[in-house]
Amino acid sequence: MRLCVAVLGAFVLTLTSAAPASAATTATHDLWVWNVAGWTMHRASTTDGLIPALTGSIRTRGADFVGLNELCYQQYQAIVADLRASGWPQDSTNFARFESSRDTVCNGQAFGNAIFSKAPLGAANRYTLPSDGSAERRTLLCAPLSARPHLRFCATHITPSNTVINGTVINVQQLNSVRSRLETFAANGDTVLIAGDFNAQPHYGRLDNWYAPSLNVANNAGNTGFYRELDDLDSRCVGYGETTVGAGSTGGPCGLGNKIDLIFVRENRLAGSYTADSLAIPTTCTIGACSDHRVVTGTVTVSIN
Repeated sequence: MRLCVAVLGAFVLTLTSAAPASAATTATHDLWVWNVAGWTMHRASTTDGLIPALTGSIRTRGADFVGLNELCYQQYQAIVADLRASGWPQDSTNFARFESSRDTVCNGQAFGNAIFSKAPLGAANRYTLPSDGSAERRTLLCAPLSARPHLRFCATHITPSNTVINGTVINVQQLNSVRSRLETFAANGDTVLIAGDFNAQPHYGRLDNWYAPSLNVANNAGNTGFYRELDDLDSRCVGYGETTVGAGSTGGPCGLGNKIDLIFVRENRLAGSYTADSLAIPTTCTIGACSDHRVVTGTVTVSIN
């Protein structure tokens, strides 16, 4: 894993639009995110090897927060049961949230995003993003920690569609909608960790208003936002990071494979080092590869009001 040291003095001086971190504490958290293709590849199965591959990795990696995309509700229930039985959550009754994107696609059950937390969660925030015209409702799902309500974890899955709707490309509309919600949280003094499938590579123009100007390298320049992505200083492709898709991709500015699964944190909340990694796709499922995406893990130290 690559260790990326944040220069905090410049952050505090240049990023003042969010609420200041008065009486803040610092904490280090491990994150784990995966697009599991729960319907397209697994057809909602809970017995084809996906669940143990997933929960085993969560425990092995010591994850504090978990974000899942393209998950069927019956798979969500199986993950809850597995993590609960293994003692992973501190509170076995309050550690998971699910948000539906389609209601009955998974053999009559819902399909969507989920978040899990080792520590107990507060009430979830659930937002529907601008429609891309399909049957799928793209969403943003967030929840704070009960004991630290100003620390919030979110998961999202942005449409891959480039269709222009009401004068604007729809994936841009969805990205801007998510970013606006995050900025509202920031203005309230919250520290937000967001993970998911953004269906955009780091060097794409539609992420320029996400990445902070302090990231200004050949592979990722022209940035105007407030965020850093936990793998954006990977020495193998600085400004971009490691591929997160299946084997065989040679995309991205360094030719190492496309990266679309991302973990962001607002730059002025960084309180130390950050790092990320993508893991080889498990092949222990009965269908072979358990997904067409890699698991992405990250570790970050943040300040929390």
